[in-house]
Amino acid sequence: MISVLPAVRADRVSADASATAWALAARGGDPDAADHFVRALHGDVVRYVAHLSGDPQTAHDLTQDTFARAFGSLHRYEGRASARTWLLSIARRAVADSLRRAAVRPRIADAADWQTAVERSQPCGLPGFDEGVALLDLLESLPDERREAFVLTQVVGLSYEETAGFVGCPVGTVRSRVSRARATLELLLQEAETPSALAA
Repeated sequence: MISVLPAVRADRVSADASATAWALAARGGDPDAADHFVRALHGDVVRYVAHLSGDPQTAHDLTQDTFARAFGSLHRYEGRASARTWLLSIARRAVADSLRRAAVRPRIADAADWQTAVERSQPCGLPGFDEGVALLDLLESLPDERREAFVLTQVVGLSYEETAGFVGCPVGTVRSRVSRARATLELLLQEAETPSALAA
């Protein structure tokens, strides 16, 4: 049986190299390169900020903020780290700033029954929606370091080495955090399935 993992890894390295080249070209004023740069990394940023913020509804605003910050500081980007790693570090700061702003400025609801209004505004009946909510709840139960390592490697798709460089710790620590996150998630899933199995 032929393994596809080396090919996937090679594709990822090639995609990162292309995104980095586009970022450097965009820094030089090439509008087409700027467009390619955004298209190449937009999905990764959306997924990452959605998981960090815990609010998929604000993910697009946070993604837009991330790219606005990136283009504002593109003149300082020299390509020492991949464009993906550089952009995700900006995304992390954008989410942190957003959470700080939200903490000091609580929202006021116009509706008399704001909880019902929020529930009605949530999408329902979509395939996988309940499972997605359950997964977000399970991820929230993980310690911050493990959740971040898991999301970066398993959701965003960074390698362990890229994640280690991004979060500033050894590769072995990232592997350990991901392994422990998986073990915790598996245990929580087993616990969640046990009552329904007994009821059946």
